[in-house]
Amino acid sequence: MRKFGAIISKLIQKKDLTHAEAREAFKKILMNDQPPLQQGAFLAAMTAKGATPEEIAGVWEAIYKYDTVKVKPSISQPLVENCGTGMDELDTFNISTVASIIAAANGVFMAKHGARAITSKHGAVDILEAVGVEVECDPEITKRSIEKAGIGIFNGMSPKIHPQLARILSQIYFGTFLNIAASLANPALPRYGVRGVYSKDLVKPIVKVMKEIGYQKAIVVHGMNSDGTKGMDEISIVGNTIVAELHEDGEISTYLLSPEDFGIQRVGEAELSPEAGRDREALRFLRTLGGMETEPRTNIACINAAPILYLAGKARDLREGLEISKETVKSGKALEKLKEWVKEQNSNSKKGLEKLESLMEKIE
Repeated sequence: MRKFGAIISKLIQKKDLTHAEAREAFKKILMNDQPPLQQGAFLAAMTAKGATPEEIAGVWEAIYKYDTVKVKPSISQPLVENCGTGMDELDTFNISTVASIIAAANGVFMAKHGARAITSKHGAVDILEAVGVEVECDPEITKRSIEKAGIGIFNGMSPKIHPQLARILSQIYFGTFLNIAASLANPALPRYGVRGVYSKDLVKPIVKVMKEIGYQKAIVVHGMNSDGTKGMDEISIVGNTIVAELHEDGEISTYLLSPEDFGIQRVGEAELSPEAGRDREALRFLRTLGGMETEPRTNIACINAAPILYLAGKARDLREGLEISKETVKSGKALEKLKEWVKEQNSNSKKGLEKLESLMEKIE
């Protein structure tokens, strides 16, 4: 306990840990080898200091090595993931989940690793559960869904996926470095990824983390509001977006995107706000997938699907990825892909599809 306390004191003094120190310290938390007060103090101290890429990679290694159920989908193409960290200042609907379905409808194999809401109104797991996807299922069902429907989600807060991490996440209601490290501990270990982060200061560090833990291609983004005072963990159509890209040759480039680069008009923050209630937000989620929502919601969903298509080689660049995504929504392919997903990621497909169909009747 004294040695662990010394680690906490080091963090309180704003001193960084090595990769190995972070890994071993978080291993003790996962194994419940420290009392609750020491565990909570470690989480708070590292969050307050700000985790370095080496620390995040070390915590990721502990989670993946000691507390992640591994699966290996049998697929013919690279596996891709996309997610946001949460903890951002712009309160938006669940953009990344819509984007992942659009990408899957274009033949990209998506392995999502999401969670219930901690700092937002509705997490990916909350919304998908509401529309019929079984989110508390065994990992083998998710694996089957990836293989057959081209998309699946592992519930990062489920003890079936992370037995010990689930205990930790169920007891905290504030954002921590785990929003990044834990979300990277995907059971299927994708090598391509699109990730949104809550701070512009994290864009390049997180792409470096992704490179260090084995990603071959990755894009990390932080979108901003009109005057750059607030941020979001997605590509923005309210303001500009800071991007870091890990290329296949290992090089990292950084650049700035604007809505105008895509021929999209900027909108106000309120245009992207989620509904307060989960059921109402689930209906808007379906309407967005079906091209029946407002233009801003459709545009931001499609613009965030674009980098997934680009990474997976389905689009030559982001502009083409946007156009493909818009056509996918307009044609109804995105909604059809969701139906496939509900059918495959379920131990009782009939029950899941009935839930989805009952919601579909309310939007038509």
